[in-house]
Amino acid sequence: MQIYDVIVVGAGIAGCSSAYFLKQKGLDVLILDRSGVASTGGSAAAGAFVSPKIGKGSSLQSLTNEAFEFAKDFYLQNFPEHFKQTGVVRIPKDRDDSKKFVEYDEFNTSHVEYLEGHRLLAKGIHQAMSSFYFDEAGVCDAPKMCQALITDIPYVQYEVKSLEYENSLWIVDKYRAKKLVLSTGYENRFVDMRYMGVKGTWGTRGDYETSIDLDISMHQKISISANIEGIVKVGATHEKEVDVCIRCDGEPLKNIFKIASEMVDTSDFRLKETFCGMRSGSKDYFPLLGSVIDVSTMLTKYPKLPRGQKLKDAPEKLENLYVCNGLGGRGFVFAPMMGQMLAENIVEGKEIDKRVNPDRLFLKWCRKSPDLER
Repeated sequence: MQIYDVIVVGAGIAGCSSAYFLKQKGLDVLILDRSGVASTGGSAAAGAFVSPKIGKGSSLQSLTNEAFEFAKDFYLQNFPEHFKQTGVVRIPKDRDDSKKFVEYDEFNTSHVEYLEGHRLLAKGIHQAMSSFYFDEAGVCDAPKMCQALITDIPYVQYEVKSLEYENSLWIVDKYRAKKLVLSTGYENRFVDMRYMGVKGTWGTRGDYETSIDLDISMHQKISISANIEGIVKVGATHEKEVDVCIRCDGEPLKNIFKIASEMVDTSDFRLKETFCGMRSGSKDYFPLLGSVIDVSTMLTKYPKLPRGQKLKDAPEKLENLYVCNGLGGRGFVFAPMMGQMLAENIVEGKEIDKRVNPDRLFLKWCRKSPDLER
């Protein structure tokens, strides 16, 4: 039986990016997914915008914009056929939000310009408020990008039902590997990772056939892509932590399309396909990247952790187990940089950026989680 260097479970953008960079480092990689490459979950429903984050210079904004620059260059250099640099307009939600844009401007690290209301109208955008225009931003073809990332990597559509670690090997049903990467999105049935606080948020997207002359993508309350080969993508993230997309009520795009009609001319839009999937995010909205704490061992060894006990040493980890998850609604922005960072950690021992290391959440979870008995 073949023994792989790494098995990656999950073929969304997080798993595919992880597999790509591990392969680039010379490792023998296998990727498994129960449904197909970017066929369900957050990556399937993603509008796949690749654009900066605006704000007042928070740590999350800084990380996001570092990841944007990395992703933009990575896609252009390696997969330009699946990344269209349409530019993205960020439109204020209302007049109050418009005033904040003035404060945000000094924290824009990517190339940006203001578009006044009349310039938006000239581009077919029915908005009068001055907006940010990031001309280097764009849109990925989500499934094609994921498929391209793993072109040279063995992939099996296979539902993983169990995990075991024995004789320094991860046993994934009938497959074997020295190391394992979990990129399973909001759902995890295998290892206790409650401390990471992964949350699910439904995303919905509709692809519309249209002849509209729209060469620019935009985001306000929802996202609308440029017209790419006769298709405009309209989507939004909504409805947190529910088992089914209850807001859809059989018509997942009804409210989204209404908003879109206030932004652009949708008179000849013809719905081609609807997508709905759960995106995974962490409690603090930062990605989750790195090794996994052995929760059971830590709680047994340090029974006072729920009462505020501090650790002198790094927490004990499950051997050769890693996670790349929690990329939220910016999966196609974060994934390439996270994939490279994980590969450098696994192969070269390079330390994971503290901003995305899941260890940051463990002690707080121990002290405040209702999961633990007091």
